Formats: sequence, structure tokens, C-alpha cells
Amino acid sequence: MKKDNLYLFTLLALSVIVFAIGYLSMIYLVKVSTNQFLEIQIQSSKREARELAKLVSFQIENGISKDVIVSNIQNSIEGTNIEAGFVCMFDWSGVEICHPNPKKIGQQTNPNESYVKPIKEDINIQDFYNLLKQKKQVGGIRNFSDEKRNSEIIYLYPVKNSDWIIAAHANVSELKTHIHNLKINFSLVYVLTGVVIILLSLSVVRFLGNYYEKELELKNEKLAEEIIILSKLNSNLSNYKNKINEKIEKDDLEDTSKTKSRILTYLKDKLISVKVDEISFINTEHSITTIFCLDGKKYTSNSSLDELYNSLDKTLFFRANRQFVLSAKGIDEIFRYGNNQLKINTIPNSKTSIIISKNKASEFKKWLDM
Repeated sequence: MKKDNLYLFTLLALSVIVFAIGYLSMIYLVKVSTNQFLEIQIQSSKREARELAKLVSFQIENGISKDVIVSNIQNSIEGTNIEAGFVCMFDWSGVEICHPNPKKIGQQTNPNESYVKPIKEDINIQDFYNLLKQKKQVGGIRNFSDEKRNSEIIYLYPVKNSDWIIAAHANVSELKTHIHNLKINFSLVYVLTGVVIILLSLSVVRFLGNYYEKELELKNEKLAEEIIILSKLNSNLSNYKNKINEKIEKDDLEDTSKTKSRILTYLKDKLISVKVDEISFINTEHSITTIFCLDGKKYTSNSSLDELYNSLDKTLFFRANRQFVLSAKGIDEIFRYGNNQLKINTIPNSKTSIIISKNKASEFKKWLDM
């Protein structure tokens, strides 16, 4: 149940993060893409108006009849008002001469009603975008009397040697449709990408979770085995202490002729004989051998650790490492330490950690199981 809740909360957290970041990114990308689209459309319309004006001026200079020119232009632009941008031509009085919609030819055009920017000035893309959305005065763009107009003049270019003007129009409804489709496409990509990212992330989380759960189970199994082993070791220690006490009570120490029952030690300037069965552990440090007894007292010996160990009963004492010889009676508890090593707590407690290495651990276990 906890595992299912973890995956549920992970899914919710990923969903919130991915969709929040994705939404902000989408808004930014839509804005950038929209501005680029409008910029391209404006530049394209301006270029078309200039090129057409130059072409008409060239034809006039070469003596081509104005009626022929008007007829050719009308034929080339007729029906283009359904596109995002188109051009028309009117004279200086504002009368339409050529228009994609033939019904508007001859009608009067008032530039103040739809003209966005003065001639040859650049249009601010953000202002133009806001105009398309709101149809209200923004930035340097003027308000219009007819908000239902489907097109706005965004550029004017005069034809040399004539009283004609080429006007570049922006088809407002078509531009809005393009921008709307752009938003829809980005939204679809945003949603699909977010779902894919969330599902993939959840799959990775589940895979890693399962992997580490298996690793944890293996570690728990090993830990359980080690706990059983440690429990057995401490149990063996207790049993071993009982056997030793029985031997001491019966004076049944193994081969007393080869092992000492007492050790001669020093306490300041006094010579003191210490019973072997009162020793907890023996430590050597900086070439000084110290004997620690069960009652907490400690004494100094002139013998080295090796000499002392060789003279002691191996059933009672164990050489833990180069620094310590342990008495079975002095061992309090046994703990796991590091990689298959053992840590020994003694009575009294040693200031220096007593560690039995991996190689010595098996020997120590056999010693307790004697």
C-alpha cells in the first residue's frame, strides 16, 4: 500500500512540475513563434507592395497603357483577399483602382479608418499582435471606426510617374486563424510531450525503485544472517564463560605446567602478582604493555604482548590483533563491524576500539565454539 502511495505521489509531483514548466515554456514559444510569423507576414507584404509598385512604374515608363496595366494587375490579384496578406491599388484621392474583391473597385478608401502605421515606418510586432486580439488602440497603432473589417492596411508604397498607391493589406481573420492553429499545435505538443515525459519518468522511477528494493532485500537478508551469526557468537561466548568458570572452580586448567596462573606486574614502583582469571584484556601501545583487570584496575608489564600470550592458556585468551589479547571473561559483547569484521566490547571498556579482522574472524568463531 505504501509502495502504491509512493508511485501515486510521484506521478502527481511529476505531473505538476512537468505541466507547470511546460505551460510556461509553451506560452513563451507561442509568443516567439507568433511574433516571427507576423514579422515574416509583414515583411512579405511590404516586399510584395514594393515590387508591384516598381513593376507598374517600369511599365508606365515603357509607354504601356494604364488601362492595360490596371487590367493586368486586377487579373493577378483577384481572389487573393482570402490569403493572410494581399495588395490593392488606389489613387491619391482614395478611390480603389484594383482590388482582390472586384465589388470594391471604384469605392472610396479612407486611410484613417484602417491605416496602421505611417508610410515607410516599421510596425511594432507586439502592438500589431495586440491589435489582432483586441481591436483596440495599443502602442503606436491607432483605433479604427469599423471593428468588423477583415483587413488592415499595413504598408503603402507610391508608384512613380503616377498618382497610384500600392497598399499591402493584412487579412485579420486569416492571421487570427493561423495564430489560433499555432496555439492548438503547441498545446497538443505540450500535452503529448508532458504525458510522455511523465510516463517515462514514472517508468524509470518504478524501475529504479524495484532495483533498489531488491538490493535492499538482499542487504536485509545478509543483515539477518549476520544478526543470527552474532547472536550465536554471543551465545557461544556466554556458554564459553560458563565452561571456563567450571574449569576454574575445579582447578581443571589445561596443562598448568605450561601456562601461568599469575603474572608479575607493576603499579608505579610496586611489584604486584595478578591472577590470570582476573585479567580482562592486555594491550600494547608505544612499546608499553598494559594489563586491564575485570575490576577496572590496570597494571604494567615488562614482558611483550607476544611473551605474555605464549605463556597464557589459549582456551582462556585470544590474540585479537597486534595490540590486543582478549580474555574470554573480559568480553562483554560482539558486534559486526565493516566488511565481515568484528568489534569487541570489553569489561572494562577499552578506550581504543578492538577490531578483529576478516581473516581473524573465522579463527575467533572457532575459538568460542571450542
